[in-house]
Amino acid sequence: MIRVAAVGDIHLGEDSRGTMHWHDIDARADMLVVAGDLTRHGTAAEGQVVADELSDCPVPVVCVLGNHDYHQNQQHEITAALRDAGIAVLEGETHTVDVQQQRVGVAGVKGFGGGFAGRCATAFGEPEMKAFVGATQTASDQLRDGLRALRTDYRIALLHYSPVADTLYGEPPEIYPFLGSCLLAEAIDDAGADLAVHGHAHAGTEKGRTAGGVAVRNVARPLIRAPYTVYQVSGNPIAAASTASAANIHAT
Repeated sequence: MIRVAAVGDIHLGEDSRGTMHWHDIDARADMLVVAGDLTRHGTAAEGQVVADELSDCPVPVVCVLGNHDYHQNQQHEITAALRDAGIAVLEGETHTVDVQQQRVGVAGVKGFGGGFAGRCATAFGEPEMKAFVGATQTASDQLRDGLRALRTDYRIALLHYSPVADTLYGEPPEIYPFLGSCLLAEAIDDAGADLAVHGHAHAGTEKGRTAGGVAVRNVARPLIRAPYTVYQVSGNPIAAASTASAANIHAT
C-alpha cells in the first residue's frame, strides 16, 4: 500500500507567498501529486511563487500544468522555475518515485476538452475543430504511451482535465466538453493504471471510475476544501479510497 496526497487548482498569485503549509504531510503521505492550475493568471512571477511554496513540501512532488498556467503563454518559464526547485513537471513525460521499497510511476499530461461518450467532438470539418480534437488526441496518446512505458509497482495517471464525466457532476452539463474528454479515459484503460487524478472541475464530484474500472479522483482544491487529500493505493485491481480528507487541516 502507498499513500498519495493530491490537490489541484491551488491558483497561487504573487500575494500567495507563505500560504501553503504542509501540516505534517510526511506523516500522512509518501508523495504529493498536483493536478494543474498552479497559478491564477499563468505568469512567470506566479510560477516562481508556486515553485517556492512547493519546494517546502517534505515529500516528493509531481505536477502537471493546467489551463490557467498557459494563459500568458509563459508555461515554459513556469515549468523551468518548478524544475529548478526540484519539482517534477510532466507533459507527456513520466516520473518515478521510490516509496517504501516500491516504485511509483506517474504519467502526466494536462489533457484537453472534447466531451464524453455519445456527445464527444470528432476531428471532422473545419481546421479549427480538427485542431481542437487533435490536441486531446495528442495528449491521450502521450498518456497511453507513458503509462505503458512504466515498469513500476504502481502507476498513476495525473491530469488537469477530467477523463470521465462522473467527476463533473455538479458542473453545468453544457460545459462538460470543456472540462475533459473520454479519449483520456480510453488511454488509461488501454494502458492500465492504479489511480487517475485530475482537477479543473471546481464544482464537480470527487469520485468516479473509467469504463475499465480505474478509480478517478477530482482533487480540485475548491471541491475538496482542504490543502490536500490522501488516497491509499494497494495495487491491481484498483483499491484507491480516501483515508484522510485533511478536512481538519487548514491552509493559512
